[in-house]
Amino acid sequence: MATILVVDDEMGIRELLSEILSDEGHVVELAEDAQQARDFRQRQVPDLVLLDIWMPDTDGVTLLKEWAAQGHLTMPVIMMSGHATIDTAVEATKIGALNFLEKPIALQKLLKAVEQGLARGTAAPVAPATAAAGKSATGGPAVVASAAALPVLGADGVHGMQAGAATQTASISFDIPLRDARDAFERAYFEYHLARENGSMTRVAEKTGLERTHLYRKLKQLGVDLGKSKGE
Repeated sequence: MATILVVDDEMGIRELLSEILSDEGHVVELAEDAQQARDFRQRQVPDLVLLDIWMPDTDGVTLLKEWAAQGHLTMPVIMMSGHATIDTAVEATKIGALNFLEKPIALQKLLKAVEQGLARGTAAPVAPATAAAGKSATGGPAVVASAAALPVLGADGVHGMQAGAATQTASISFDIPLRDARDAFERAYFEYHLARENGSMTRVAEKTGLERTHLYRKLKQLGVDLGKSKGE
């Protein structure tokens, strides 16, 4: 699991990002302003920061400069804004930000940025003038920095869940109402794909051809245990 710090003064944005990233298996910490973000950074170095540019007390670019000047910019930072200009985005990148996401943030862009960053392993030094202690350069463009991948089931666990789903499908009775039979089949279907994709909601959505929000609603409606599917 990765620890991701979300810094945004809008409660709705914080809650939305927290729900999405938590469902992907990450530990999400929230800060509603720059001071809370400073306090968290003093206690712990997150694996990734999602940082809003426009905030009432101290804007995100100023906070980014502070971290860089203090040698605290040792973690990857993705900037977010719905009103920033290209110049602001370029400035943030020069300071040390690794990427910029425009609000409203497209779900697939967010997940892709996080997934690509986590797949890279350790990141290169974040700020041009600040070497990130304890991290090795890997080269190539970076989006986000190092973090542990999603928890996955071992091979035996995956095969066991797949076999269980297959058994459940085969045991569906033809003597029950069509709606109940359909629900039983869909439950087994989604449990099979969750096991096969190690609990990744992104890949299950792609495999089943459903929008992610529709997939969440469907799984909750069917009573599928998402925690179990993720191997938690």
